[in-house]
This record gives sequence, C-alpha cells and structure tokens, in this order.
Amino acid sequence: MVLLALMQANAAVLDVEANCAAVDEAAGKAAAAGAHVLLTPELFPVGYAPRTIRAEFDPATLPAIRRTLAGLAARHGIALVYSLPAVTPEGAWQITATLVDERGTELLSYAKVQLFGAEERNAFSPADAAPAVVDLHGVPTSLVICYDVEFPETVRAAAVRGARLVLVPTALSEGFEAVPQLLVRARALENQVTVAYANHSGTEDDCDFLGGSVIAAPDGSLLAAAGAGPELLFAELPEPAAPAEAGEGAEAGEAPETAVAYLADRRSETYRSWGA
Repeated sequence: MVLLALMQANAAVLDVEANCAAVDEAAGKAAAAGAHVLLTPELFPVGYAPRTIRAEFDPATLPAIRRTLAGLAARHGIALVYSLPAVTPEGAWQITATLVDERGTELLSYAKVQLFGAEERNAFSPADAAPAVVDLHGVPTSLVICYDVEFPETVRAAAVRGARLVLVPTALSEGFEAVPQLLVRARALENQVTVAYANHSGTEDDCDFLGGSVIAAPDGSLLAAAGAGPELLFAELPEPAAPAEAGEGAEAGEAPETAVAYLADRRSETYRSWGA
C-alpha cells in the first residue's frame, strides 16, 4: 500500500525561507501519518507570481533551494514533489516539477508544456518533452504541471508510457472549479490512472486561488478533496493493474475487470490516419 499526501497551502511570494518551512512542516506531518510521498503546489517555494519571479527572482539561488528541499525529504524520510522555475542552458525560463525520493535523490523532472495566460507566456517558455515515468514504491509515476492536465494528450502520453500515478502541482485561480471536479477526474478515468492535483489557497500577487485540490481514482471517483483553505490531504493509492501480454493495451497495462478498457481498446493507427 502506498499512502499519498497532498499539501494545499498559501505561499508568500519570493519568501523562500517561509515557503520551504511550510513544506518542511507538511512533510513532517505527512511522514508521521505514514505517507510515502508529499505533493506540493506549482512554484510553491517561490510563490506563484510569474511576472514578479521573472523580474526579481535570482536563478543563481536555485541549487541551494533544491538542496534544502531534498534535505527535508531525506530528514523526514518521505518522497517529495516540488515545483520551481528553471533556466535552460540556452537561457529559456521554464516552470518545472521535480520528484525526489525519501533519501533526497532526484528521480524525475518535468518542464511545463502548456503555459496558461499572458503572464506565464511572457515570463516563461514552453517545454516540448513528453512526461517520463519512474518507479515510486512500486507505482509507475509521472509528473505534469497545472494547465497540462487540461489537455487529454498530456496525461495519455504518461499513461501509454506505463504511468499509474500522475502527480500535478498546480496554481488554479477562482472561477475554474470545473478543472478539479470535471477535467482531472476525466483524465483519471479515461487513462485508468490516479491523478493527484495540488493547488494553492488564499491570495498571492493579486491572484485569488481556488483551493479545491483533489486526488482522483482510476474510475474517476474522488479519493480525497480539499476545501478553499490550507489542508493536508491523504489517500491510499489503488493497486496498479497487471501488464497486458498482447494487443494495444500491452504498452500501458490492461484495465481492471470492473473498468472500461479505454487504453486497451485504443485504435492508434486509425486515429493517426485521421491526422489527429
């Protein structure tokens, strides 16, 4: 059994020390409750403020922030997903997410493909790489970020690579309740994966956040859901399906007997002939 913890909280823009302290506290509580991994919101260590981050944040501090976060994961003995800005060797600013294990060793990184709104597009550049998959306590796990999950192609790309758990740091403002309550659950159902979606709460840099974080099961039901304020959610992950031996479902695993076999029943060649 793998126990997932999800942190919903309000960050202080560019107050890295306070934000990392909040992650530290949540990691301690999650570990004490027996959780194996803690998911935190998009850009939480620096606060969600694309314009301010690009204008005022010093990327030279990123290695130290990463060491701090890896250190607290190791100190509490819990795997951790955190999200930070990053600068590529070519000088492009991106929004990233990183998964470290309970020793603080990096297992997986991902850069956001779908940027949302003018502020993000002015501050950051979109990435192109598909989500990768790693083993996390026996569960094939992948990362996507915020707006990525609203596109069926992104989670499907993780699922066909074998993911059974998709972890999503997000920064969703008020007025978009359909995303966690409809789209996230649909992504989970259509791909037979667990999707965990961790949002901010409160107000940061004039953005009022929805809260409403969720953990959606492979059948589209909710394993856990948050209100509007700070909260620490927990959910036990469903057992992953056994790999298929033949057919199109083999690359992603057959669905449980009680589920509709969306992945196994895909007709990929037909869809490609449509130009889709």
